[in-house]
Amino acid sequence: MSAADIQTRAADWVNQRRDSGEWTPDDQAALDAWLAESPEHVVAYWRLDAAWERTQRLVALRPSKPERTRGPIWRNALRFAAAAIVIAAGTSAAFYFTKPTAPDTRHFATDVGARKTIKLADGSEIELNTNTVLRIAPGPNPRMAWLDKGEAYFRIQHDSAHPFVVMAQGRRVVDLGTEFLMRAEPKRLEVALVAGRAQLDSPNDPTQEPAVLTPGDVAIATANAISVTSKSTKVLSDELSWRQGLLVFKYTTLEDAASEFNRYNRKKIVITDPKVAQLTIVGTFPSNDVNAFTDAAQAIFGLRIENRNGEIAIKR
Repeated sequence: MSAADIQTRAADWVNQRRDSGEWTPDDQAALDAWLAESPEHVVAYWRLDAAWERTQRLVALRPSKPERTRGPIWRNALRFAAAAIVIAAGTSAAFYFTKPTAPDTRHFATDVGARKTIKLADGSEIELNTNTVLRIAPGPNPRMAWLDKGEAYFRIQHDSAHPFVVMAQGRRVVDLGTEFLMRAEPKRLEVALVAGRAQLDSPNDPTQEPAVLTPGDVAIATANAISVTSKSTKVLSDELSWRQGLLVFKYTTLEDAASEFNRYNRKKIVITDPKVAQLTIVGTFPSNDVNAFTDAAQAIFGLRIENRNGEIAIKR
């Protein structure tokens, strides 16, 4: 089914559900079955349903006029909106998938250095790391989320009829019974699978093959490619140490270690000497204790530590 056909069918479902005075359990089951066929169906339906809600709010603000029959008019309007979405997807795919216009998504955010756990009604949990923004679809049992920035750990209760979908950086991760980590940066998305299976794909680029991840797989998605490598359970555990408020470094350069600390602290570490930046360190540190890290760098390498203008400089 083409994108245009999916949008048209979604419009039919929204129109039927909104205008029918006799929406039955069988109707709901049929809709649920159609949504379960593909994540594209879920995205299209929620997109148009949200557009309908938004239009209704605007209509409520206008001066009242004689009521007109809505059925065919709303059907045509929704189909027109569906066509517009298909056209827009070709020119602004990343915006469409990371910035949907649904006005009633639930927003969650963490400050620099903070963490938060979101518990969903079905028992799923999402842990947000430092400086992260996540949106979750409305409803008592949401099955879609948008990671706008930052890092989150997803422990999802699997439902084969209603896969959980996470959008980030124009990419889509579909839960296939999963625990996984996602880290969204401006030009890079990392997905690490801890348990179960997940699929990572690019909904608007059919030339890119989807990646089906199994435990230990780490996928790096950039604008034009997806690459997958494998990491040991121990390495993945170290990378998830932020869930306990820790940072674990194993022969990590001081430059990379400083970058990690800077994610969690407002007082930034600065290293301007390239030779100092490439020194490597091994250790476990509290993510909010910059002084523990700089003290170690000073003791191990004999470096100087200078506090200046809200920054900490490490130098010879």
